[in-house]
Amino acid sequence: MADKEAIKAASANVPKPADRKFQYGTAGFRMKAFLLDSVVFRVGLLAALRSRKLNGQIIGIMITASHNPPEDNGVKLVDPMGEMLEESWEAYGTTLANAPSEEKLLEAYDKIVEECHIKLDTKANVVFARDTRSSGAHLISILIEALKATNTDYSDYKLLTTPQLHYVTRCLNTKGSLYEYGEPTEQGYYQKIASSLKAAMQGRQFSGSVTVDCANGVGGPKLRELIRYLPSASEGGLEIRVVNDDVLTPERLNHQCGADFVKTNQRAPPSSHAAPMTRCASLDGDADRIVYYFNDVDGSFRLLDGDRIATLAALFIGDLSRSAGLGEKLKVGVVQTAYANGASTAYITQDLRLPVVCTNTGVKHLHHAATKFDVGVYFEANGHGTVVFSDLALKRLHKYQPQSPAQSSALETLRALTALINQTVGDALSDLLLVEVILAHKGWGPKEWDLTYTDLPNRLIRAEVADRSIFKAVDAERRLESPPGVQAQIDAAVGKFKNGRSFARASGTEDAVRVYAEAATRSETEDLAQKVAAIVRQAGG
Repeated sequence: MADKEAIKAASANVPKPADRKFQYGTAGFRMKAFLLDSVVFRVGLLAALRSRKLNGQIIGIMITASHNPPEDNGVKLVDPMGEMLEESWEAYGTTLANAPSEEKLLEAYDKIVEECHIKLDTKANVVFARDTRSSGAHLISILIEALKATNTDYSDYKLLTTPQLHYVTRCLNTKGSLYEYGEPTEQGYYQKIASSLKAAMQGRQFSGSVTVDCANGVGGPKLRELIRYLPSASEGGLEIRVVNDDVLTPERLNHQCGADFVKTNQRAPPSSHAAPMTRCASLDGDADRIVYYFNDVDGSFRLLDGDRIATLAALFIGDLSRSAGLGEKLKVGVVQTAYANGASTAYITQDLRLPVVCTNTGVKHLHHAATKFDVGVYFEANGHGTVVFSDLALKRLHKYQPQSPAQSSALETLRALTALINQTVGDALSDLLLVEVILAHKGWGPKEWDLTYTDLPNRLIRAEVADRSIFKAVDAERRLESPPGVQAQIDAAVGKFKNGRSFARASGTEDAVRVYAEAATRSETEDLAQKVAAIVRQAGG
């Protein structure tokens, strides 16, 4: 049972900064590390309450700031099945984090207990880990004080990627059940991936190497550890060349490297040195995102982002399900946001003939929508995503009896993919191997993958406004319902351009509106983006 006096005394050591307001979002709390002491303590309280509400199920806590600069850090909760914290509990996190005093903190704590009918004598259980940021160890020590004050059992998994903690959390909560997900250790994670990779390859050979930029983050040592479990190139395995894996120099984290750098700057990291036509990939700081890219023979840079990974996975899984004789029994679908390139959406619906659902921006929205399909594929353009198989799909794959050797081969590959893919959350390491399996099966290099469709030119503009709150988006953030009349003006502007598409969405962090535009040519795209930005600025004052 939690000791209120212990909570009060421990909290007094990490008072909330008086001039700060905190908000729990999709990424949990994320900010400059020196501001996080009180926040991490209160997240510890939240995790204990969440575990008790769920009858002692194990809750995960990850200390990371992903692709942010080294001086930042963050903290977020992981629910029992490895999914993100239930959305209704984000508000409780925000309330606890903003309590201005120890007395107000205990009032907020008691209110959550009352509202959620939590029994404080239920045992609470938490696991936690951190990335390689220098502030991580200090924040963990504060977290432990909160867990001690709430009499919570805890396990410290030390340094892990974010997806590894999601994996461990799900494994611990499903151990011994019908839905057992795997061995709840870091080694169990590597062993599951290695065995499923072998099964998914079906004797096929990898072609060439892949150079992986690890953003000088936790993904570097973890990828090197994973490689130890995989067959070497001389044994017919994949040759993985690791670059940017310096975790001993904290200031190098995400500096001129990593998935966000590549996506934002549309170029390879300066340290890549990859030869033309070589497959390259970049992870982000906590290894939950991945983007691919290559330099063409003419020296031009070609990005293969989350949209490309989603279409590749959907193509392969759709083909496998049909080849296995399950085409009518497995509903495969793709989930995107409004930021997905229109050409990728057209390719999925017209060429692959698969359904596409568009959701609000944010992984939690995509993941939820993906669970509505038997096999749901989702990736944000930034490279964060995964594939989710429903319980019904898993049962069908397990019970189905193939009618020919070809069906049997396709079925075995599908079954292997369900284990190779980390279904709890986007996982750069398992997504890397998923892409490599698909390319090996199809006999493709990066060029063939790139040629599946041609991206429409696109432009993202930040339009400053006096008050972003007046911009209310609907229809998965693709249309504005207010201010009145603005959407009609945007529609009129879009209608003047071939393949035109544009939408405006209020920023979640600053008084600005993001304007996205696509059109048939780059000059038309720029023209459309500027016209819509002007409409937004005029409406926003």
